[in-house]
Amino acid sequence: MSALTAPVETAPAASTRPAYRVTGRRVLASEWAKLWSLRSTWITLGLGLLFLVAFGLIACGRYRSGYGSGHLGGDFARSTDVRLCLFGTNFAQLALGVLGVLVTAGEYSTGMIRSTMAAVPRRLPVLWSKAAVFGLVALVVGTLGAFAAFGAGSGIVAGTPAATGFGHAGVVRSLLGAGLYLGLVGVIGTALGALLRSVAGGIAVLVAALMLVPGLISLLPGSWQDGISPYLPSNAGESMFALTHDGTTLSPGAGLLVFLGWTALVLTAAAYRLARSDV
Repeated sequence: MSALTAPVETAPAASTRPAYRVTGRRVLASEWAKLWSLRSTWITLGLGLLFLVAFGLIACGRYRSGYGSGHLGGDFARSTDVRLCLFGTNFAQLALGVLGVLVTAGEYSTGMIRSTMAAVPRRLPVLWSKAAVFGLVALVVGTLGAFAAFGAGSGIVAGTPAATGFGHAGVVRSLLGAGLYLGLVGVIGTALGALLRSVAGGIAVLVAALMLVPGLISLLPGSWQDGISPYLPSNAGESMFALTHDGTTLSPGAGLLVFLGWTALVLTAAAYRLARSDV
């Protein structure tokens, strides 16, 4: 009689491929790596820093020249070194805001967003990570630029009525406020890119909100201007880093709250579209 041997079942070989989970830290790390892998990031951040410092020094040099020749007039004659040194904020905000738009809308234009969303199916962590990463980078660049501009520019206007110094009340607060403002502008740019999914559209809306709308509001009757103008994004943001205030501007705290409200509004709209529509 022949013996029947039962077939021996072999256990499947254990997979050597490690299992990865999508976590907030890994999404942040991914967005950080993508941000610095782009040449446009380095170029645009460099331009933003250059605008902030260079235009501030130019304004200080112009004030010094006018003071020496006795040809200062208007609001320029009443400027402080903080206001002069932060003159370049108006130009730096465009560079950082445009880069923020590119961070998100650029992925839609290249189609890379499909790979991103395939890796992170929940979608919203991608938006939060992009906004957090670039907002932090813009904050650091803006703060460093503000302190560098003031450190060099205050020496140019030393000995004039505009001179204050780091020890003057409100100076450090203004410089930190300028950095925070530029950081939030970067977050708004990121949100606009995700909301509109168009580089051109995002940049157009950003420029209109920060530069064109305030000019249009100035055409309204004076009583309307007083009620609307302080709450516009650019004017509320400017009050965050202004050294002095009057009855027509918001306090630094109120300006921060208003600008945070604008930032949250755009981020919420971008999150709603991202969660409810296809990539």
